[in-house]
Amino acid sequence: MNHPEPPLRRNPVEGMLRIDRMPHIWCSGCGIGTSVNCFAHALEKSRVEHDKVAIVSGIGCSGRVAGYLEFDSFHTTHGRAIPFAIGLKLANPELKVIVYSGDGDLIAIGGNHFIHAARRNVDITVICINNFNYGMTGGQMAPTAPLGSIATTTPYGNLEPPFNLAHLADSSGAVFVARYTTYHVRKLAKVMREAILKPGFSFVEVLAPCPTLFGRRNRIGDGLAAQKIFKELGKIADGTPTAEATIDLQNGPIVLGKFIDRDRTPFLKRYHDEMTRVLGEKFVPYGFGETTIADIEGEKAEDHEEWY
Repeated sequence: MNHPEPPLRRNPVEGMLRIDRMPHIWCSGCGIGTSVNCFAHALEKSRVEHDKVAIVSGIGCSGRVAGYLEFDSFHTTHGRAIPFAIGLKLANPELKVIVYSGDGDLIAIGGNHFIHAARRNVDITVICINNFNYGMTGGQMAPTAPLGSIATTTPYGNLEPPFNLAHLADSSGAVFVARYTTYHVRKLAKVMREAILKPGFSFVEVLAPCPTLFGRRNRIGDGLAAQKIFKELGKIADGTPTAEATIDLQNGPIVLGKFIDRDRTPFLKRYHDEMTRVLGEKFVPYGFGETTIADIEGEKAEDHEEWY
C-alpha cells in the first residue's frame, strides 16, 4: 500500500531570514547559527512589529548575522556597531534596535562604545557571541580569551586575564545582564526575549563554539565536543554577583543565568523629561510607546512554555 508523503513543514523562523543569501558562511559546528535560531524565536515571541526592528552588527563572523536576517539591518565598520545603533535610536526612538556581534568587535576595538552606552543606559539590546577569539581574521587572541589559551598571536599561551563581560556590563550600568551557551537553547531564547523587551541597555552574552580556530588549537575538538563541555561544566545560577560569574572551560564552573534585571530610567526618557522641563510646549516628544514585558503579562502561560 502506497502511503502519501507527509507535507513539508516550513521552518518556523524562515520568514525572518534572507533565504536568498543562504547557504551561510559559518563553519560546521559553529554556534552562531544556533544563536540566530534562538534569537528569531525570541523576537517572534516578543511580538515587536517587524517593521520597527533594526539589526546592527560590526565586523567578524557574528557580524554577518545582520545580513542574514530579514529586517532593516546595518553591517557597520569594525567596532562601531553600538554608535551606529545609538544613532538609529536617537533618530527614531520607536525602533527596537538590536546590536548583534562578536566579542572581538564589541569588546576590543568597540569596548569604549560598549561601556559608555551602558553608562548612559541607551535603550538598545546588545547580543554578544563570545567564541573567545577573532574567528574570521585568523584566530587571534580576543579580550575574552581564557588564560593559557592558544591563538595565532599567543602561540605559547595567553598571559592576559580575560574580561568578565557580565561584570563589565553590570559595572558599566546595564539594566539587564544574562549569559547562556548555545547548548542551553530554550533558556537562551527566553533571556533574549526579556532583553529585547527590557527598557534601557540590555546585554546577553552567548558562549558559542569556534571549532575551526579556537577549538582546534586548544584541543577542545569539534563543535559537539564544545557543547559537551558547556553541558557538563555549565552551572545555571540566576542572580549570581557578576564578579563571581566566572568561565572556566577546563575545570568549571561556567556560570550561567540571568544575573541583573533592574530598573533605571533610559537615556531617551531622561532627555524627554529634561527637554520638556526646559522648553515646555516648544518640545515635541515622539516614540515612547514601545512594548514591554508588562504589556503582555496577560498572555497565556502556555504561549511561552513550548520553547523555554
